[in-house]
Amino acid sequence: MTIHDYDSVRAVSWSDEGLTLLDQRFLPAKVETQTIQDVIGVARAIREMVVRGAPAIGITAAYGVVLAARDRYAAAPETWKEALEEDLELLAAARPTAVNLAWALRRMRARIEATDSDPVRYLLDEAYRIHQEDIVANRQMGRLGTSLITQPCGVLTHCNTGSLATGGYGTALGVIRYGFETGKIHHVYADETRPWLQGARLTAWELFQDKIPVSLIADSAASYVMKQGTVEWVIVGADRVAANGDIANKIGTYNLAVAARFHGVRFMVVAPTSTVDLESDDGESIPIEMRSPDELLTLGSERLAAEGVDAWNPVFDVTPAELVDAIVTEKGIVLGPNRDEIAALMNSGAS
Repeated sequence: MTIHDYDSVRAVSWSDEGLTLLDQRFLPAKVETQTIQDVIGVARAIREMVVRGAPAIGITAAYGVVLAARDRYAAAPETWKEALEEDLELLAAARPTAVNLAWALRRMRARIEATDSDPVRYLLDEAYRIHQEDIVANRQMGRLGTSLITQPCGVLTHCNTGSLATGGYGTALGVIRYGFETGKIHHVYADETRPWLQGARLTAWELFQDKIPVSLIADSAASYVMKQGTVEWVIVGADRVAANGDIANKIGTYNLAVAARFHGVRFMVVAPTSTVDLESDDGESIPIEMRSPDELLTLGSERLAAEGVDAWNPVFDVTPAELVDAIVTEKGIVLGPNRDEIAALMNSGAS
C-alpha cells in the first residue's frame, strides 16, 4: 500500500469552470459538489460550511480572490485593485476564528500589490501554491506526528481534520493516515462532534473510504474510552495557535484535553505554521465564533428542545498550552509548548 491508498478524498479543486467544492453539509448521505464562479458564492460557501476546516477555508478563500480579481479587472482594468478591497473584506469576515483565512488573504494581497497587468494568471499561481504547499505540509506532519507514537495503539480524534478540512491528506488525520500505513495506529475512535456532527458525518466517512478502522463514539463517551485503556493518544487539529501555545479548536477539544491529562493519555495537536498566530498573545485574545442557537435546538427541521428554550452555541473552545503534550507542524515538533518554544519554531527554517 502507498500513501495514496489512504488519501482518496478532495474537498477543493479548481478547473476552467471555476472553484469546485465538495458540499460537506450533505455527507455522508449524498456526495454532491458545487462549482462556484464568483466571490459572493465563495464567501457564502465558507460562511454556510459548504467547506470547513481551517486550511481548506484558507485555500478556498485564495481561489475566491482569483474569481473576484477576474471579475473586477474585466469590469474596470484601471481601478480593479481598489474595487477588490470590498471582496477581500467579504472573504475575511466569512469565518473569524480560523486564522488560515487571514493568512491566505495576506499572501494573495501581496501578489495583488505586485501585479499591474491582468492579475488572474498570477493570482491563480499563488492560490495553487497555497493549495499544494498545504498537501506537502500535511504529509510532513503525518511523518513527524507518527514519530511520537512509540508502539501500536488506538487513538481518539475530534471533529474532522482530514482531506475534507485541508488541501488533502489532513492534519490530525494525516498523522492517523501515516500511523495506520506504518503500523503505529491500529484503530481510531472518532467523537461524533456535536452539534454539526463532523465526526459522525465526515471523519468516519473519510476513514471508511480509505479502509482505516474507525469506531464512532458519542462526545460524552470519550472519557470512558480513555478509562478502558484503549487509546494512548488524543490527536486533534487547531483553528488557531496563540503565541503562548494555547489552542483554539472545535468545541469539545478542551474537554478532551482535561480528560486525557487525568487518564494519562497524551494529547497531540497537529497544525501547519499558517495556523500559528503570534499576534494572539494567548487564548483569551482569540475571537470565538458564535453560531445560531438553532444548531443545538433543532435537528434538520425538527425541534429538539421545548419552544422558548434558548441555547449557547460557541463553535470553538480554547485548550491551555499546559494541557498539550505536543504541537506538530511542518517545521517540526514542539513538546510542552510555551511562548519561547513557539517563537523558536516560527523563527526556524523548515525541517
